Amino acid sequence: MSVHTVHIEYTQYAQMVLDFILSQSDGRPMYLQIMAQIKQRITSGDWPIGTPLPSIREMAVAAKVSVITVKRAYQELEAEGVIVTQQGKGSFVAQIENLSVKLKEEEMDKHLKAALAIAQSLGLDLAQLQQRLAGLQTKQQTEEAADHE
Repeated sequence: MSVHTVHIEYTQYAQMVLDFILSQSDGRPMYLQIMAQIKQRITSGDWPIGTPLPSIREMAVAAKVSVITVKRAYQELEAEGVIVTQQGKGSFVAQIENLSVKLKEEEMDKHLKAALAIAQSLGLDLAQLQQRLAGLQTKQQTEEAADHE
């Protein structure tokens, strides 16, 4: 099993420390792991709109992956509208209003689709799934209330 943490201090535009964890045993290709971690930085607010990304070469060297791997991650993120690339200037977090919220909603939808597929495999209809979700919400609210006491 090979796991390594990428640590870059990026100072071209602003100081940025990147700690990416890439794992051979993850099951996902490296470019998808890079994409997921960039999106996570955006949704957490660490990388607000307009933030410059490290160059493809800098990221590849630090991550110990090929330039092609990082280039694919950046191209996919650009196709999704998450980043923009300006020739000669580099790649930046896209100037899209509520980008962080949109990325969180996409992530939620992915989980909801998986939950729906599992529910269907169990023979549950939408109403039953909604009941389970409402029950989980009630349980979570009860636990949170208990934690605040």
